[in-house]
Amino acid sequence: MSYVELENSILKGRVEIPPSKSAAHRALICSFLSGGGNVEGIINSADMKATVGALEVLKNGDETINCLESGSTLRFLIPVAAALGKSVCFTGDGRLPERPIAEYISLLESHGVKCKSNGFLPLEISGKLKAGRFEIRGDISSQYITGLLLALPILKERSEIVLTTELQSKPYVDMTIKVLKDYNINIEETESGYIIPANQSFAPCSCKVEGDWSQAAFFLAAGAINGDIEVCGLDNASTQGDKEIVNILKRFGADVEVGEGYVRARKSVLHSAQIDASDIPDMVPALSVVAANAKGKTVINNIQRLRLKESDRVESIVSNLKKAGVNAYSNETSIIIEGSETKGAQLCGFNDHRIVMAFSVLALNAKGKTVISDAQSINKSYPRFFEDYNLLGGRANVIDNRK
Repeated sequence: MSYVELENSILKGRVEIPPSKSAAHRALICSFLSGGGNVEGIINSADMKATVGALEVLKNGDETINCLESGSTLRFLIPVAAALGKSVCFTGDGRLPERPIAEYISLLESHGVKCKSNGFLPLEISGKLKAGRFEIRGDISSQYITGLLLALPILKERSEIVLTTELQSKPYVDMTIKVLKDYNINIEETESGYIIPANQSFAPCSCKVEGDWSQAAFFLAAGAINGDIEVCGLDNASTQGDKEIVNILKRFGADVEVGEGYVRARKSVLHSAQIDASDIPDMVPALSVVAANAKGKTVINNIQRLRLKESDRVESIVSNLKKAGVNAYSNETSIIIEGSETKGAQLCGFNDHRIVMAFSVLALNAKGKTVISDAQSINKSYPRFFEDYNLLGGRANVIDNRK
């Protein structure tokens, strides 16, 4: 366990953002299924360790896959393991065993997979996944759709995914289809879902993982609040939904410049905005601290799925904003934030990487010292975050209080 002490400061300069963990998960699995090729741009984060370790288990024929705290690893690899006919037990750490997978299990059981679980981890699977018609809600998790899209192409018969509700976080599924195409896998989109032709073969390729727009959002928010930051290593043609950070910051009134491979955000006079989080749930923590520094009342809608992340991010955001002197509250579907002067406070990181990074950005413009617990949680996705933060002029002191 560790915590970070932060003083208000101005961040200026250039930062090279790490590769997208969302794209990297997908590329690693496709490379594994192809039996060759290489994936360039895998950082030493906990989520990447989870997927690399899980693929080693499948390769070696071991019986237990520990997904650590990675929901992507778990949800992507359950159907992949089933399509390969593997008998394995999935486990996890942190809050992952509390995140429900009952509907996923029910769907797989109806297609030949034997599952032993109480609707949560641990989950034991055996048998081989059968092709067919997969009816699934689109508003639970796009990760379920991605898992099926990764697994179904190798089956000997054609399959179809039918969405029974509108798909949320569709950009993540679009990313999956793009990566699959790089590995010679064809997916046909329909009005109600996807058709997956049978008996396809993953072709080895060399993949360079693009920069992570989800992580870029924190430093772009920092620039808009109290700095001048150029975030490099980004693909402006990316399918990542979180590249919407550019348009949303502009709606807040931020001075944002987009160039070839970079985005620059400068300190601006910010005003409130209306935000739909349906396709960008991971960006809400960063947007929340922008809203705290924006004049007026910001409403972030469609936040239901934030309650099932590494923490209940609705509660995490609202409680920390209140401690920092901001009037913030929530209902079933929205977070409402009334921008105001922020103050330093003792904040909880909730063992959630995005909460720790977001409130480190809030500390830039807060009066007085900010202390955030669970600083080590950034290792889940961005181990260098505080190094980059300080190189830009931040004043973050991480203190490890483990005995």
